[in-house]
Amino acid sequence: MCDSVIEALHEAVGEQANQATFHGYMDECGAPFLRGTIARYYQKRGVDICENEVFISSGASDELGDILDLFDTTSPALVMEPAYPAYVDANVMAGRKVIHLSSGEYNAFLPEPEDVGADIIYICSPNNPTGAVFSKKQLKKWVDYANMTGAVILFDAAYEAFIEDDSLPHSIFEIDGAKQCAIEICSLSKTAGFTGTRLGYTVIPKTLERGNMNVREMWVRNRTTKTNGVSYIIQKGAAAVFSEEGQRQIKENIDVYKSNAKVLMQVFDALGIWYSGGKNAPYIWIKCPQGMNSWEFFDYLLNEIQVVGTPGSGFGACGKGYFRFSAFGETEDTKIAAKRIYDLLKK
Repeated sequence: MCDSVIEALHEAVGEQANQATFHGYMDECGAPFLRGTIARYYQKRGVDICENEVFISSGASDELGDILDLFDTTSPALVMEPAYPAYVDANVMAGRKVIHLSSGEYNAFLPEPEDVGADIIYICSPNNPTGAVFSKKQLKKWVDYANMTGAVILFDAAYEAFIEDDSLPHSIFEIDGAKQCAIEICSLSKTAGFTGTRLGYTVIPKTLERGNMNVREMWVRNRTTKTNGVSYIIQKGAAAVFSEEGQRQIKENIDVYKSNAKVLMQVFDALGIWYSGGKNAPYIWIKCPQGMNSWEFFDYLLNEIQVVGTPGSGFGACGKGYFRFSAFGETEDTKIAAKRIYDLLKK
């Protein structure tokens, strides 16, 4: 965590020690000071979002499951594979039908819409695990499809802070028509190190309606029933992320991870191994060499050079034969791992 966040957390803890500054139960939908701060963050990028369209949560994983309360269990969900496993698991646990949409090297792991009768569409961009990022033109096709069919897009923007290509969208609300069909869920875990602290936010536009019901108003009712809000201390720390100094400091941290990714990409370029991601995402998704499957490659790296990554098959059928490396690590550890990988695979 950056210094600005730590200072804000300490300040908030101190406030809780005095009656005059103590904060008890928070607004279930989020403290106005943080909701407004996040709305202005969007506005700076040209996305017109209002404070009361922002909802504060305890993290993207929690919210991706909780948001399903808004949908009937008979509503099929479309998941693009390879995918973050929780998309599938949360829907299976709810008894919902899951439709798997395949992707691969042939479409750079960025599939186009197919009319498969889904009511819920998951899009993660930048993607976990592939690191692939949808362009505005590609996202527009999905937005148009959702508006045409009446589906709702659940857009996972947890890795938006890693996008460095100015032509790529950080938010689905940069796309015309998205406010009529999309919900965006984001997290500070990867952006600002809130993995053990837990804070995320969800954006639901006032203009999103389905079945003659306003989705934002439905979510307000859900949150005021099911939560007592995220702790004041954590929300105070989160607000510091969006300050001018906080943004500068988290960029310094993200730049370390980006540097790690470059070290790994240089190795795969030198070895002639196909990969995606790395540039606009913290993950590098490679095709396993020598025809190995995901777990064979995992065992090979572990046993031969004591380097670990994530087998692609854990992300669904389309991940078989692929492998995910993470840039979240110490710089020196990454350099050691990269050299070991190169020395092993160049043979």
